[in-house]
Amino acid sequence: MPGTGATLLVDAQCTLGEGATWCERSGRFYWTDIEGARLWRYDPRDGHSTSWAMPERLATFALCADPNYLLLGLATHLAFFDLATGETERIVDVEPDMNTRVNDGRCDRQGRFVFGTKDEGSPLRAVGGFYRLNRDLSLERLPLPAPAISNSIAFSPDGATMYYCDSPTREIRACDYGADGSIANDRVFTTLTDATGEPDGSTVDRDGGLWNAQWGGARVVRYGPDGHETARVAVPTVQPSCVALGGPELGTLYITSARVDLDAAALAGDPHAGGVFAAVPGPRGLPEALFQGAPLPHKAGE
Repeated sequence: MPGTGATLLVDAQCTLGEGATWCERSGRFYWTDIEGARLWRYDPRDGHSTSWAMPERLATFALCADPNYLLLGLATHLAFFDLATGETERIVDVEPDMNTRVNDGRCDRQGRFVFGTKDEGSPLRAVGGFYRLNRDLSLERLPLPAPAISNSIAFSPDGATMYYCDSPTREIRACDYGADGSIANDRVFTTLTDATGEPDGSTVDRDGGLWNAQWGGARVVRYGPDGHETARVAVPTVQPSCVALGGPELGTLYITSARVDLDAAALAGDPHAGGVFAAVPGPRGLPEALFQGAPLPHKAGE
């Protein structure tokens, strides 16, 4: 199997970097520091990074059809974010009566936002859920097994397969995903076989390969549509967390990472933990699907 290595791109020192997202319209890379409650943006044309403070932990987000907005998956609720003003507009609370928070998410090919939650208790329990924010801003729970830590949400190029996982199980699952939002044939897609590492964030390339960041494994692994490993990227940090294919020809693999739970000794040997890394593994990506819902119109006088 071909292999390659990633190199440091932005030494962001994020506590929990996540949400790797390439914006093809602007030519910029976005990500979040969940525990730092900051949204980050990097422009590869000049190497400049910008960040915004969030009102609470930002777990995931999506680009919107309206380029002036992002859809935010904050710890307790979903909201629109105005990139020009920095203002947020609450859409809906998520699991308000549970000790959980929003975690991983991606838009499906129809422009609806699919995301999951994670347990905030100890020990971890599989009590969360997977949800879809529809274009009319209605929220529905998907008929998928409750996760302890939802991750790896991604969609095949034709949108007919959804990938997801509950990280502690070390399995990535797949299900048939209808254009009408129906879900069927839930199944195991692949199981991690390395001694260390759990599946975290994923993206899909234009050939249908699933690229998965493997937390605790210092690697990103590509699986073909049949679930078999076809390539891997060594990452010089132990906790890679999410991936996106971007750059001018969607051929650069951007990889976020985390410092959380690493003690002083571990950080001494992993000084760039929490940074963004990049590699050029060969396959090309797909443009990020956009959320097709629109912010609610403001009433006169607001």
